[in-house]
Amino acid sequence: MRLLHTMIRVGNLDRSIGFYTDVLGMKLLRRKDYPEGRFTNVFVGYGDEREHAVLELTHNWDTTQYDLGTGYGHVAVEVDDAAQACNRVRERGGKVTREAGPMKHGTTVIAFVEDPDGYKIEFIQRGSMG
Repeated sequence: MRLLHTMIRVGNLDRSIGFYTDVLGMKLLRRKDYPEGRFTNVFVGYGDEREHAVLELTHNWDTTQYDLGTGYGHVAVEVDDAAQACNRVRERGGKVTREAGPMKHGTTVIAFVEDPDGYKIEFIQRGSMG
């Protein structure tokens, strides 16, 4: 397993991209709009996603501001098989909040679990990112 990305919700995508790229010196790695879901995902980081953990900036088109408590999204971890990873979490007494399956408005196989404090951890199945 390896850490893939951390997602945060942003109210103004252009301003956030400018901060992470111009102020912090990250590179804009990829961007994808999801018109059916009315959101955009942008990935920024210091290196290629195949070797480095990055940040996912999610802009929900109809939201311009978040309270800090709702701005945090999740930490993503790449796994070989999302369903098996969920089973391992359950077997160890953990909580699965979304079973493995394709993401809404996409094809990437994902699942979500919660840590003891309620923070979301996303499992992304290796080879399924689309």
